[in-house]
Amino acid sequence: MMEELHDVQLTEIKPLLTGQNGRNLQDFDCQEHDVETAHGVLHVTMRGVARGNRPTILTYHDIGLNHKSCFNSLFNYEDMQEVTQHFSVLHVDAPGQQENAPVFPSGYQYPTMDQLAEMLPSVLTQLHVKSVIGIGVGAGAFILTKLALNEPSLVESLVLINIDPCAKGWMDWAAAKLSGWTSNLVDIIMGHHFSPDELTENKEIIQTYRLHISQDIPQDNLAMFYNSYDSRTELQIERPVAGMNENTVKTLRCPALLVVGDTSPAVDAVVECNSRMNPTKTTLLKMADCGGLPQVVQPGKLAEAFKYFVQGMGYIPHVIKHLSSQSVPAAGMTRLVRSRTHSASSVSSTDGSRSRSTTGDGANCSSPKHMVVHTTEIST
Repeated sequence: MMEELHDVQLTEIKPLLTGQNGRNLQDFDCQEHDVETAHGVLHVTMRGVARGNRPTILTYHDIGLNHKSCFNSLFNYEDMQEVTQHFSVLHVDAPGQQENAPVFPSGYQYPTMDQLAEMLPSVLTQLHVKSVIGIGVGAGAFILTKLALNEPSLVESLVLINIDPCAKGWMDWAAAKLSGWTSNLVDIIMGHHFSPDELTENKEIIQTYRLHISQDIPQDNLAMFYNSYDSRTELQIERPVAGMNENTVKTLRCPALLVVGDTSPAVDAVVECNSRMNPTKTTLLKMADCGGLPQVVQPGKLAEAFKYFVQGMGYIPHVIKHLSSQSVPAAGMTRLVRSRTHSASSVSSTDGSRSRSTTGDGANCSSPKHMVVHTTEIST
């Protein structure tokens, strides 16, 4: 299985980061815009035209990446295109993180995470986007969640990959501590994306992303985005209790799909986020044999999950029958597991072979004593 994943990583990632030897389908029918907002300029890339009766798919990348290095493996995947052909797509690059971004001048004040979320409604208005299906990774997932809390009428649903609801980056601190990295920004960000095993075993993908993070993004700009994310405040969301506070508690009102690889350094944080979400509107998808970048190393499985998620919203009533030769047959790939646990300490895979403790050093978010974990397992 690892050899198969290794082949996918090599063929899909290298062309997307170097811009050579391969078709990047996301470059077709795209328009780039620099959009003025109250907190500065955002570089965005729009594919297609917003349709009045359908939401636009809105993406936001993680630290150390831009929209291409974060999402092209997923959006170039043939099965994902079977879904996205029904929607316009808007990719957002955080300030100063896009390709060929200029270095910020001395004294530039980078937006906070709250301000990054506050920039988005203005962008949507100027591009005539009425509502969105958000897909965010890490920092981008945090920003899109803030958007949904601030402007619930704009967000119809969210796919949140590697989301951490806690403040001050405890997950990143723990990953850096485990890896023995304390000062080098590139190494810290690599520890944010990849588990220690991935850092030693997947040498090709690690080298590709290390070069991208260190060479393709101005390091001063990268440090500003990282510091903004690392200084975030805790997401103020609370799990509603039926019959008591479901109409008054602060929580996401839209359906949400939480995604994490089962060996990702973000597992604990995503489980913590799931414990705070409305269980009637939230699904936790833990992807087997997958690490910190599921949208890169398992694009076929994530595309399949996204297809069912969108179908559940009623936008694609017919079942998309076409699957590429690399996809896993739908009948055998998705299993929904609902398990009751006495704590939020673990999410177990369906075969019972994996569990991860959430008792990490530096965790500053408490978990409820009783919860229902809704886990979708995708495995081959």
